[in-house]
Amino acid sequence: MTHRDVAAFLCAALCLAALAGVARSTPPQPGAVALPGMPAQPDAKNIYGETAAGRLAPAVAGDLERVYVPDLRSGDVRVIDPATLEVVDRFKVGIGPQHIVPAYDLRTLWVTNNAEGRTDGSLTPIDPRTGRPGKAVPVDDPYNMYFTPDGKSAIVVAEALRRLDFRDPRTMALQYSIATPECPGINHAEFALDGRFAIFTCEFSGKLVKVDLVRHEVLGYLTLQMPATRFKEQPTAPRPKAGQAWEPGPTEICTVQRGMPQDIRSAPDGSRFYVADMHADGVHVIEPIAFRQLGFIATGLGAHGLYPSRDGKRLYVSARGTHRVHGARRGAGGVVVIDFATEKVVARWPVPGGGSPDMGNVSADGRHLWLSGRYDDVVYRFDTASGEVTTIAVGAEPHGLTVWPQPGRYSLGHTGNMR
Repeated sequence: MTHRDVAAFLCAALCLAALAGVARSTPPQPGAVALPGMPAQPDAKNIYGETAAGRLAPAVAGDLERVYVPDLRSGDVRVIDPATLEVVDRFKVGIGPQHIVPAYDLRTLWVTNNAEGRTDGSLTPIDPRTGRPGKAVPVDDPYNMYFTPDGKSAIVVAEALRRLDFRDPRTMALQYSIATPECPGINHAEFALDGRFAIFTCEFSGKLVKVDLVRHEVLGYLTLQMPATRFKEQPTAPRPKAGQAWEPGPTEICTVQRGMPQDIRSAPDGSRFYVADMHADGVHVIEPIAFRQLGFIATGLGAHGLYPSRDGKRLYVSARGTHRVHGARRGAGGVVVIDFATEKVVARWPVPGGGSPDMGNVSADGRHLWLSGRYDDVVYRFDTASGEVTTIAVGAEPHGLTVWPQPGRYSLGHTGNMR
Protein backbone atom coordinates (compact mmCIF):
# COMPACT_ATOMS: atom_id res chain seq x y z
CA MET A 1 0.00 0.00 0.00
CA THR A 2 1.44 3.39 -1.03
CA HIS A 3 1.56 6.47 1.20
CA ARG A 4 -1.27 7.94 -0.86
CA ASP A 5 -3.37 4.79 -0.36
CA VAL A 6 -2.76 4.94 3.39
CA ALA A 7 -3.78 8.58 3.50
CA ALA A 8 -6.94 7.89 1.52
CA PHE A 9 -7.82 4.95 3.76
CA LEU A 10 -7.42 7.03 6.92
CA CYS A 11 -9.42 9.89 5.46
CA ALA A 12 -12.19 7.52 4.43
CA ALA A 13 -12.26 5.97 7.89
CA LEU A 14 -12.57 9.36 9.53
CA CYS A 15 -15.28 10.36 7.09
CA LEU A 16 -17.28 7.19 7.74
CA ALA A 17 -16.96 7.68 11.48
CA ALA A 18 -18.29 11.19 11.14
CA LEU A 19 -21.18 10.06 8.98
CA ALA A 20 -22.03 7.35 11.50
CA GLY A 21 -22.29 10.13 14.04
CA VAL A 22 -25.08 11.70 12.00
CA ALA A 23 -27.28 8.66 12.57
CA ARG A 24 -26.38 8.15 16.26
CA SER A 25 -26.25 11.69 17.50
CA THR A 26 -29.17 13.49 19.11
CA PRO A 27 -28.25 17.19 18.94
CA PRO A 28 -28.98 19.26 22.04
CA GLN A 29 -31.94 21.57 21.76
CA PRO A 30 -31.74 25.37 21.93
CA GLY A 31 -32.37 27.03 25.28
CA ALA A 32 -35.88 27.97 26.34
CA VAL A 33 -35.07 31.69 26.44
CA ALA A 34 -34.87 33.28 23.00
CA LEU A 35 -32.98 36.44 22.09
CA PRO A 36 -34.93 39.28 23.76
CA GLY A 37 -37.10 41.10 21.23
CA MET A 38 -37.02 38.30 18.69
CA PRO A 39 -40.45 37.38 17.24
CA ALA A 40 -41.78 34.10 18.59
CA GLN A 41 -41.27 31.06 16.37
CA PRO A 42 -44.75 29.57 15.75
CA ASP A 43 -43.42 26.09 14.89
CA ALA A 44 -40.11 25.07 16.47
CA LYS A 45 -40.00 22.00 14.22
CA ASN A 46 -40.01 24.11 11.05
CA ILE A 47 -38.39 27.54 11.04
CA TYR A 48 -39.41 27.81 7.38
CA GLY A 49 -43.11 27.45 8.18
CA GLU A 50 -43.72 31.18 7.83
CA THR A 51 -41.91 31.27 4.47
CA ALA A 52 -44.26 28.82 2.74
CA ALA A 53 -45.71 29.63 -0.66
CA GLY A 54 -48.28 32.41 -0.52
CA ARG A 55 -47.47 33.59 3.02
CA LEU A 56 -46.58 37.12 2.02
CA ALA A 57 -46.46 39.75 4.77
CA PRO A 58 -48.75 42.80 4.56
CA ALA A 59 -45.59 44.94 4.35
CA VAL A 60 -44.84 43.69 0.82
CA ALA A 61 -48.32 44.29 -0.59
CA GLY A 62 -47.92 46.39 -3.72
CA ASP A 63 -44.22 45.60 -4.19
CA LEU A 64 -43.17 44.89 -7.75
CA GLU A 65 -42.54 41.25 -8.66
CA ARG A 66 -38.95 41.44 -9.79
CA VAL A 67 -35.59 39.66 -9.77
CA TYR A 68 -32.74 42.04 -8.85
CA VAL A 69 -29.31 41.03 -10.17
CA PRO A 70 -26.06 42.71 -9.01
CA ASP A 71 -23.41 42.58 -11.74
CA LEU A 72 -20.06 42.63 -9.98
CA ARG A 73 -17.83 43.68 -12.87
CA SER A 74 -20.43 45.85 -14.63
CA GLY A 75 -21.06 47.82 -11.43
CA ASP A 76 -24.80 47.85 -11.97
CA VAL A 77 -28.08 46.11 -11.14
CA ARG A 78 -30.25 44.46 -13.80
CA VAL A 79 -33.96 44.08 -13.01
CA ILE A 80 -35.85 41.12 -14.48
CA ASP A 81 -39.64 40.83 -14.77
CA PRO A 82 -40.27 37.16 -13.89
CA ALA A 83 -43.53 37.18 -15.85
CA THR A 84 -41.87 38.06 -19.16
CA LEU A 85 -38.30 36.86 -18.38
CA GLU A 86 -37.02 40.18 -19.76
CA VAL A 87 -34.61 42.73 -18.29
CA VAL A 88 -36.86 45.76 -17.72
CA ASP A 89 -34.44 48.10 -15.95
CA ARG A 90 -30.77 48.73 -15.32
CA PHE A 91 -29.05 51.24 -13.04
CA LYS A 92 -25.55 51.97 -11.80
CA VAL A 93 -24.74 51.48 -8.13
CA GLY A 94 -21.51 51.57 -6.09
CA ILE A 95 -18.20 49.83 -6.74
CA GLY A 96 -18.35 46.03 -6.82
CA PRO A 97 -22.00 45.16 -6.06
CA GLN A 98 -22.08 41.71 -4.44
CA HIS A 99 -25.54 40.95 -3.01
CA ILE A 100 -29.11 42.30 -2.96
CA VAL A 101 -30.22 42.08 0.69
CA PRO A 102 -33.84 42.45 1.88
CA ALA A 103 -34.05 44.57 5.04
CA TYR A 104 -35.36 43.13 8.28
CA ASP A 105 -38.62 45.13 7.97
CA LEU A 106 -38.98 44.15 4.27
CA ARG A 107 -39.23 47.79 3.17
CA THR A 108 -35.81 48.19 1.53
CA LEU A 109 -33.54 46.09 -0.65
CA TRP A 110 -29.89 46.94 0.01
CA VAL A 111 -27.15 46.53 -2.60
CA THR A 112 -23.84 45.71 -0.89
CA ASN A 113 -21.09 47.45 -2.85
CA ASN A 114 -17.92 46.28 -1.12
CA ALA A 115 -15.39 48.03 -3.39
CA GLU A 116 -12.87 45.22 -2.89
CA GLY A 117 -9.35 46.54 -2.37
CA ARG A 118 -10.61 50.12 -1.98
CA THR A 119 -11.99 52.27 0.83
CA ASP A 120 -15.18 53.59 -0.77
CA GLY A 121 -17.65 50.79 -0.04
CA SER A 122 -21.36 51.64 0.13
CA LEU A 123 -24.91 50.39 0.48
CA THR A 124 -27.44 51.40 -2.18
CA PRO A 125 -31.12 51.27 -1.12
CA ILE A 126 -33.77 50.10 -3.58
CA ASP A 127 -37.46 50.85 -3.01
CA PRO A 128 -39.25 47.55 -3.76
CA ARG A 129 -42.49 49.40 -4.54
CA THR A 130 -40.92 51.26 -7.45
CA GLY A 131 -37.82 49.16 -8.14
CA ARG A 132 -35.69 52.29 -8.20
CA PRO A 133 -32.48 53.05 -6.25
CA GLY A 134 -31.90 55.78 -3.71
CA LYS A 135 -28.82 57.59 -2.44
CA ALA A 136 -25.96 55.29 -1.42
CA VAL A 137 -24.73 55.20 2.19
CA PRO A 138 -20.92 55.02 2.71
CA VAL A 139 -20.02 51.85 4.65
CA ASP A 140 -16.72 50.00 5.18
CA ASP A 141 -16.32 46.89 3.01
CA PRO A 142 -19.92 45.60 2.88
CA TYR A 143 -19.38 42.25 1.16
CA ASN A 144 -22.62 40.92 2.61
CA MET A 145 -25.20 41.93 5.18
CA TYR A 146 -27.46 40.24 7.72
CA PHE A 147 -29.84 41.37 10.48
CA THR A 148 -30.02 40.26 14.10
CA PRO A 149 -33.20 38.24 14.80
CA ASP A 150 -34.52 41.01 17.07
CA GLY A 151 -34.23 43.55 14.25
CA LYS A 152 -32.08 45.92 16.29
CA SER A 153 -28.96 45.72 14.14
CA ALA A 154 -27.81 45.24 10.59
CA ILE A 155 -24.65 43.13 10.49
CA VAL A 156 -22.34 44.36 7.75
CA VAL A 157 -19.91 41.58 6.90
CA ALA A 158 -16.64 43.42 6.32
CA GLU A 159 -14.90 40.51 4.62
CA ALA A 160 -11.46 42.00 3.92
CA LEU A 161 -11.30 43.52 7.41
CA ARG A 162 -12.21 40.23 9.19
CA ARG A 163 -14.86 42.13 11.09
CA LEU A 164 -18.59 42.26 11.73
CA ASP A 165 -19.96 45.79 11.98
CA PHE A 166 -23.28 46.08 13.79
CA ARG A 167 -25.19 49.11 12.52
CA ASP A 168 -28.53 50.83 12.89
CA PRO A 169 -30.77 48.90 10.46
CA ARG A 170 -32.20 52.07 8.91
CA THR A 171 -29.51 54.76 9.07
CA MET A 172 -26.54 52.35 9.03
CA ALA A 173 -24.83 54.33 11.78
CA LEU A 174 -22.20 52.16 13.50
CA GLN A 175 -23.25 50.65 16.85
CA TYR A 176 -20.28 48.38 17.60
CA SER A 177 -17.94 45.87 15.92
CA ILE A 178 -16.79 42.31 16.59
CA ALA A 179 -13.36 41.29 15.29
CA THR A 180 -12.98 37.79 13.79
CA PRO A 181 -9.19 37.56 13.31
CA GLU A 182 -9.14 33.83 12.52
CA CYS A 183 -11.82 34.18 9.84
CA PRO A 184 -10.34 35.47 6.57
CA GLY A 185 -13.05 35.64 3.95
CA ILE A 186 -15.90 35.88 6.45
CA ASN A 187 -19.04 36.00 4.35
CA HIS A 188 -22.21 33.91 4.93
CA ALA A 189 -24.20 33.29 8.13
CA GLU A 190 -27.04 31.37 9.73
CA PHE A 191 -28.81 32.00 13.03
CA ALA A 192 -29.76 29.71 15.89
CA LEU A 193 -33.38 28.71 16.37
CA ASP A 194 -33.52 30.86 19.50
CA GLY A 195 -31.57 33.71 17.87
CA ARG A 196 -28.89 33.85 20.55
CA PHE A 197 -25.94 33.11 18.26
CA ALA A 198 -24.93 33.03 14.63
CA ILE A 199 -22.37 30.95 12.76
CA PHE A 200 -20.39 32.56 9.92
CA THR A 201 -18.29 30.83 7.26
CA CYS A 202 -14.60 31.69 6.76
CA GLU A 203 -13.96 31.12 3.06
CA PHE A 204 -10.17 31.38 3.07
CA SER A 205 -9.31 29.46 6.24
CA GLY A 206 -11.70 26.50 5.97
CA LYS A 207 -13.29 27.40 9.31
CA LEU A 208 -16.54 28.51 10.89
CA VAL A 209 -16.82 31.17 13.58
CA LYS A 210 -19.57 31.20 16.21
CA VAL A 211 -20.71 34.62 17.48
CA ASP A 212 -22.72 35.29 20.64
CA LEU A 213 -25.41 37.87 19.79
CA VAL A 214 -26.24 38.53 23.45
CA ARG A 215 -22.72 39.13 24.81
CA HIS A 216 -21.41 40.44 21.47
CA GLU A 217 -18.35 38.20 21.37
CA VAL A 218 -16.73 35.34 19.46
CA LEU A 219 -17.45 31.98 21.08
CA GLY A 220 -14.97 29.95 19.04
CA TYR A 221 -13.82 28.58 15.70
CA LEU A 222 -14.34 25.19 14.06
CA THR A 223 -12.04 23.79 11.35
CA LEU A 224 -14.01 21.79 8.79
CA GLN A 225 -12.72 18.29 7.99
CA MET A 226 -12.30 17.50 4.31
CA PRO A 227 -13.71 14.29 2.80
CA ALA A 228 -11.49 11.51 1.48
CA THR A 229 -12.49 12.19 -2.14
CA ARG A 230 -14.01 14.99 -4.16
CA PHE A 231 -15.18 15.43 -7.76
CA LYS A 232 -12.54 15.75 -10.43
CA GLU A 233 -12.60 18.95 -12.44
CA GLN A 234 -12.65 18.25 -16.19
CA PRO A 235 -12.64 21.54 -18.13
CA THR A 236 -12.89 19.88 -21.56
CA ALA A 237 -15.38 17.12 -20.71
CA PRO A 238 -18.74 17.14 -22.57
CA ARG A 239 -21.58 18.87 -20.71
CA PRO A 240 -25.11 17.42 -20.47
CA LYS A 241 -27.59 18.38 -23.16
CA ALA A 242 -31.17 19.41 -22.47
CA GLY A 243 -33.13 16.46 -21.10
CA GLN A 244 -30.00 14.43 -20.48
CA ALA A 245 -29.25 12.98 -17.03
CA TRP A 246 -26.52 14.71 -15.03
CA GLU A 247 -24.18 12.14 -13.51
CA PRO A 248 -21.96 13.06 -10.54
CA GLY A 249 -18.79 12.51 -12.57
CA PRO A 250 -15.42 10.97 -11.65
CA THR A 251 -13.85 11.48 -8.25
CA GLU A 252 -10.26 11.94 -7.15
CA ILE A 253 -8.43 11.64 -3.85
CA CYS A 254 -8.92 14.90 -2.00
CA THR A 255 -5.44 16.25 -1.37
CA VAL A 256 -6.68 19.72 -0.37
CA GLN A 257 -6.13 20.23 3.34
CA ARG A 258 -8.35 23.27 3.74
CA GLY A 259 -11.96 23.73 2.69
CA MET A 260 -13.60 26.77 1.14
CA PRO A 261 -16.94 27.13 3.00
CA GLN A 262 -19.60 29.28 1.37
CA ASP A 263 -23.30 29.44 2.21
CA ILE A 264 -24.74 28.04 5.46
CA ARG A 265 -28.37 27.20 6.29
CA SER A 266 -30.29 25.55 9.09
CA ALA A 267 -32.32 22.35 9.12
CA PRO A 268 -36.03 23.07 9.60
CA ASP A 269 -35.87 22.19 13.32
CA GLY A 270 -32.60 24.06 13.94
CA SER A 271 -30.77 20.90 15.07
CA ARG A 272 -28.28 20.93 12.20
CA PHE A 273 -26.59 23.52 10.05
CA TYR A 274 -25.46 22.71 6.51
CA VAL A 275 -22.34 24.33 5.03
CA ALA A 276 -21.63 24.32 1.29
CA ASP A 277 -17.92 23.89 0.51
CA MET A 278 -16.44 24.68 -2.93
CA HIS A 279 -13.28 22.66 -2.31
CA ALA A 280 -15.04 19.67 -0.77
CA ASP A 281 -17.81 19.53 -3.41
CA GLY A 282 -20.54 19.00 -0.90
CA VAL A 283 -22.24 19.99 2.32
CA HIS A 284 -20.79 19.65 5.83
CA VAL A 285 -23.30 18.72 8.54
CA ILE A 286 -22.78 20.75 11.74
CA GLU A 287 -24.30 20.50 15.20
CA PRO A 288 -24.69 24.21 16.01
CA ILE A 289 -25.12 24.09 19.81
CA ALA A 290 -22.09 21.91 20.58
CA PHE A 291 -20.39 23.42 17.50
CA ARG A 292 -18.97 20.21 16.08
CA GLN A 293 -18.98 18.47 12.71
CA LEU A 294 -21.26 15.46 12.31
CA GLY A 295 -20.73 14.41 8.71
CA PHE A 296 -20.62 15.29 5.05
CA ILE A 297 -22.92 14.98 2.00
CA ALA A 298 -21.27 14.90 -1.43
CA THR A 299 -23.29 17.01 -3.90
CA GLY A 300 -21.63 18.66 -6.91
CA LEU A 301 -18.43 20.26 -8.14
CA GLY A 302 -17.95 23.62 -6.40
CA ALA A 303 -20.91 23.49 -3.97
CA HIS A 304 -21.83 27.08 -3.20
CA GLY A 305 -25.38 28.31 -2.41
CA LEU A 306 -28.08 26.78 -0.17
CA TYR A 307 -31.83 27.42 -0.47
CA PRO A 308 -34.68 25.62 1.35
CA SER A 309 -37.79 24.78 -0.64
CA ARG A 310 -40.98 26.64 0.22
CA ASP A 311 -42.43 23.58 1.98
CA GLY A 312 -39.26 23.20 4.08
CA LYS A 313 -38.67 19.63 2.90
CA ARG A 314 -35.77 20.03 0.52
CA LEU A 315 -32.51 21.94 0.27
CA TYR A 316 -31.33 23.18 -3.11
CA VAL A 317 -27.52 23.25 -3.46
CA SER A 318 -26.04 25.30 -6.29
CA ALA A 319 -22.77 24.01 -7.71
CA ARG A 320 -20.53 26.45 -9.59
CA GLY A 321 -18.85 23.65 -11.53
CA THR A 322 -15.30 24.52 -10.48
CA HIS A 323 -13.00 24.58 -7.46
CA ARG A 324 -11.61 27.95 -8.48
CA VAL A 325 -12.68 31.38 -7.24
CA HIS A 326 -12.60 32.68 -10.83
CA GLY A 327 -13.88 29.91 -13.05
CA ALA A 328 -14.29 29.49 -16.79
CA ARG A 329 -17.49 29.64 -18.79
CA ARG A 330 -19.65 26.54 -19.21
CA GLY A 331 -18.31 24.62 -16.25
CA ALA A 332 -19.79 21.42 -14.84
CA GLY A 333 -22.36 23.37 -12.83
CA GLY A 334 -25.90 22.59 -11.77
CA VAL A 335 -28.22 22.15 -8.79
CA VAL A 336 -28.32 19.20 -6.41
CA VAL A 337 -31.42 18.59 -4.27
CA ILE A 338 -31.12 17.17 -0.73
CA ASP A 339 -34.04 15.76 1.26
CA PHE A 340 -33.87 17.34 4.73
CA ALA A 341 -35.38 14.31 6.51
CA THR A 342 -32.98 11.71 5.12
CA GLU A 343 -30.01 13.94 4.19
CA LYS A 344 -29.85 12.10 0.85
CA VAL A 345 -29.45 13.53 -2.64
CA VAL A 346 -32.79 13.06 -4.42
CA ALA A 347 -32.29 14.99 -7.67
CA ARG A 348 -29.58 16.48 -9.88
CA TRP A 349 -30.35 19.29 -12.33
CA PRO A 350 -27.65 20.22 -14.85
CA VAL A 351 -27.27 23.39 -16.86
CA PRO A 352 -27.47 22.14 -20.46
CA GLY A 353 -24.15 22.81 -22.13
CA GLY A 354 -22.54 23.73 -18.82
CA GLY A 355 -22.78 26.71 -16.51
CA SER A 356 -21.95 28.29 -13.18
CA PRO A 357 -24.97 28.52 -10.80
CA ASP A 358 -24.11 30.73 -7.85
CA MET A 359 -26.42 32.74 -5.56
CA GLY A 360 -30.14 33.55 -5.66
CA ASN A 361 -33.38 32.34 -4.13
CA VAL A 362 -36.71 30.59 -4.62
CA SER A 363 -39.75 32.32 -6.11
CA ALA A 364 -42.62 33.25 -3.80
CA ASP A 365 -44.76 30.39 -5.09
CA GLY A 366 -41.89 27.89 -4.84
CA ARG A 367 -42.11 26.92 -8.52
CA HIS A 368 -38.74 28.32 -9.57
CA LEU A 369 -35.20 28.60 -8.23
CA TRP A 370 -33.44 31.70 -9.56
CA LEU A 371 -29.62 31.69 -9.59
CA SER A 372 -26.93 33.90 -11.06
CA GLY A 373 -24.58 32.31 -13.60
CA ARG A 374 -21.42 33.76 -12.10
CA TYR A 375 -18.93 33.02 -14.90
CA ASP A 376 -21.40 32.98 -17.80
CA ASP A 377 -23.00 36.44 -17.41
CA VAL A 378 -26.50 34.99 -17.26
CA VAL A 379 -29.28 34.20 -14.82
CA TYR A 380 -30.81 30.72 -14.57
CA ARG A 381 -34.41 29.92 -13.70
CA PHE A 382 -34.76 26.28 -12.63
CA ASP A 383 -38.20 24.66 -12.59
CA THR A 384 -38.36 23.03 -9.12
CA ALA A 385 -40.64 20.26 -10.37
CA SER A 386 -38.65 19.18 -13.43
CA GLY A 387 -35.24 20.88 -13.15
CA GLU A 388 -35.75 22.48 -16.58
CA VAL A 389 -33.58 25.56 -17.06
CA THR A 390 -34.33 28.92 -18.68
CA THR A 391 -31.38 31.29 -19.28
CA ILE A 392 -31.48 35.11 -19.34
CA ALA A 393 -28.52 37.29 -20.36
CA VAL A 394 -27.47 39.97 -17.84
CA GLY A 395 -24.31 41.99 -17.10
CA ALA A 396 -20.74 41.00 -16.30
CA GLU A 397 -20.31 38.54 -13.40
CA PRO A 398 -23.74 38.45 -11.74
CA HIS A 399 -23.60 37.45 -8.08
CA GLY A 400 -26.08 37.50 -5.17
CA LEU A 401 -29.43 38.10 -6.85
CA THR A 402 -32.67 38.21 -4.94
CA VAL A 403 -36.25 37.40 -5.90
CA TRP A 404 -38.85 39.81 -4.57
CA PRO A 405 -41.27 39.70 -2.88
CA GLN A 406 -40.69 36.60 -0.77
CA PRO A 407 -42.89 35.01 1.91
CA GLY A 408 -41.93 35.57 5.54
CA ARG A 409 -42.46 37.88 8.51
CA TYR A 410 -38.94 39.35 8.53
CA SER A 411 -35.59 39.03 6.79
CA LEU A 412 -32.32 37.92 8.36
CA GLY A 413 -30.48 39.23 5.31
CA HIS A 414 -28.28 37.80 2.55
CA THR A 415 -30.43 37.21 -0.57
CA GLY A 416 -33.50 36.52 1.54
CA ASN A 417 -32.98 34.33 4.61
CA MET A 418 -36.58 34.72 5.69
CA ARG A 419 -38.31 33.63 8.88
